[in-house]
Amino acid sequence: MNYHSYFGIDAEAVECCIVGTGGFGRSFLAQSLKTPLLSTRIAVDLKAGTAAEVLCGLGIDHAKIALCNTVAEARAAWDNGLFIATGDISIVLELPIAVVVEATGHPEAGARHARLAIDAGKHVALVSKEVDSVVGPGLSLRARRNNVIVTPVDGDQPSLLMGLITWAEVLGLEIVSAGKASEYDIVFDPALGTLNSNGKVIEVPEFAEWIEPANFETSVVAAKRAGIASALPQRAVPDLCELTLVANAMGFQVDRSDLHAPIARISEVADFFSPQTSGGLLKAQKTLDVFHCLRLPGEVSFAGGVFVTVRCDDAPTWQMLAEKGHVVSRKGDIAMLYIPRHLLGVEAATSILEVGLRGVSSGAAEPQPVIDLVAHADADIAAGTILTASGHHHSIVNVSARMVPAARLSQEAPVPFYLAANRKLKRPVLAGQPILCGDVDLDESSELLTLRRQQDEAFF
Repeated sequence: MNYHSYFGIDAEAVECCIVGTGGFGRSFLAQSLKTPLLSTRIAVDLKAGTAAEVLCGLGIDHAKIALCNTVAEARAAWDNGLFIATGDISIVLELPIAVVVEATGHPEAGARHARLAIDAGKHVALVSKEVDSVVGPGLSLRARRNNVIVTPVDGDQPSLLMGLITWAEVLGLEIVSAGKASEYDIVFDPALGTLNSNGKVIEVPEFAEWIEPANFETSVVAAKRAGIASALPQRAVPDLCELTLVANAMGFQVDRSDLHAPIARISEVADFFSPQTSGGLLKAQKTLDVFHCLRLPGEVSFAGGVFVTVRCDDAPTWQMLAEKGHVVSRKGDIAMLYIPRHLLGVEAATSILEVGLRGVSSGAAEPQPVIDLVAHADADIAAGTILTASGHHHSIVNVSARMVPAARLSQEAPVPFYLAANRKLKRPVLAGQPILCGDVDLDESSELLTLRRQQDEAFF
């Protein structure tokens, strides 16, 4: 089915601008060049040359790319049908683009880009979950007041999970939990007695007896596997961050602030994410969580996909579905339904077309601040320490994240993780304690902080 008939709209291509050309941004650019009804002629990065190099690497003739440093240069390049590479989003916002795709992953820069785009009357596809976790509901409200939309993007786990949840709700299924696989599988090699996750290999021959445990009590299995694999990371800030977005869109809560995060085989997910009364880990219903996909070499991966567990309210129906290979718990009362993929920028075009052609978000129409992603000290941290965020996961040494009920910023409130990132501690924090706003030397000139305070005024 072509895009015209799929969307029921015969329209000109949606013009959009990608901000941030690494990772997600590059894959989106590559796919957008092939996607009907989508035109992406503008690329923004820290330097115009960087954006131009990415465009060239995707096969765009260098002669058709203009490096633009002023509004006038951008307008001339646009009128001449050229691709535009720039280091400043503000110089292209007067052009007739409909959607700005913010994919920098940088909390402060992303906040500025989103605010500028909204105020210029552009829809925003907000890929940068770091920004969304702090001020997503506020940006959405700001957009509605400007008659535009902020949307998450398909291809990333939050949007895919929101879609799966709403699909299950439309069908009338009773959702017990919802969640996602962590970014990297945990692979056990029986021949070598090793676990491998994201290139880190540990020798744990004793893990073999916990691949298919004879006595499957979920709490025992989860604790034993986690203990044996303790040398591998089992909590990642991005996982909690992405589920924070889902909580704010769908109103779901968490069963524990750092999640259960069991190491589980695909066939076991329904068992782990069942209520405790059914033998699972969960005390509450409609909760969010993550699992680490455990598999043997050569076995299929969950591929960073998303899932819901639902109550099996008609035994014959679910017995039939179990016989067809669907994942049903050992008790037969909970089933796991899932999407075994997230294709990043390759898939994002569906959200861009939804917002650009139909004026519809891939997430909630009016997200609310339900959960805050906050900073938590894992060791004693001295006053004066810079909470430097680094690496692919934006991790901070001796600091992890928790998902707690959202609240207005105050001196005694836990500080949002990405407001604390790269800031100095004003006073020491003990291991096991939340890091409070009053503990951190917050940057009063921060765009992210300003937007968060505006969000607090609107919702609290």
